[in-house]
Formats: sequence, structure tokens, C-alpha cells
Amino acid sequence: MIKYQSGGEQVEADLRVKIRLDFKGVSRPGRLFGGKPTEKVAEEVREQQVALFRNVPVQGVQIEDINLAGEIYTIFDEKANNEVAFAPVELTVVAAGLEDLIRFVIREEFRRIEILEPAGIVLSRFEVERLLFKVNEEARGLREWLEHKYNR
Repeated sequence: MIKYQSGGEQVEADLRVKIRLDFKGVSRPGRLFGGKPTEKVAEEVREQQVALFRNVPVQGVQIEDINLAGEIYTIFDEKANNEVAFAPVELTVVAAGLEDLIRFVIREEFRRIEILEPAGIVLSRFEVERLLFKVNEEARGLREWLEHKYNR
């Protein structure tokens, strides 16, 4: 529960936020008949991730809405020297605390977060310490996952 000021009193409530994630799609060359277009790959990645959001519960988080209305867009990636497509998703999420949102914010696909409720937040020293510890824990887990992925 997050504390906030309401009429001079501290009130506790859940956080309600909107999170935008853009899922990346890069076309792969096909063996016989050519590969899939980048937009199609991005759309498939988005559909896989949305299925996970819908079917796998996340501790401390309730997903209220998943908005797939954003158009798939394409940019030229100068590092990879090819086109890359991104398929956006907006999640409306209710979380018990800020630390429950870190797993969304630390993702490569994260683009933006908008806090819908409450308008202001009051954090104690203990809550800030717990939040920073959780950020460190998630960053360490991500680093270990990346090391495992690229050092096979």
C-alpha cells in the first residue's frame, strides 16, 4: 500500500499506473521462401508477451487492461544496419507498492510510465531503502540473465 496526503491526513491505497512497452521485431532470413517482415515479427512477439501477461499472475500486481491499439512502427537501426519494428502495448496495472512495478520498468521494452492514482506519494526512509534494494535485486537478476544468455 502506498501512502498519500488527502485533506491533511495520510491515506493508504494501491497504485494505479499505465505502462507502455514496445516489443521489438527483427526479420530473420528464411531458408527457402524468405523471412517474415519485421512488422509481423514484432506483432508476434507482442502477442506472445500479452498472452503471458494475461495467463501468468505477477505477485503484487493486478493487470486491469491491456491496450493493443497502438500502431506498429518501423525505424532504421544504425547499429544493426537494418529496419526494426516495434509493437506497442499499454498495460493498466494496479500494484500494492512501487517495488512491484520494478519488474516492468527494468525491461528492455519499457518506454513510459504514467501514475494514474494517487496524485501524490509519501515515502518513508524505510520504504525508499526497500525500493532501492529491490531495484538492485532486479538489476542483478537481469545482468545474470544477460550473462547466461550471451555466454553460452
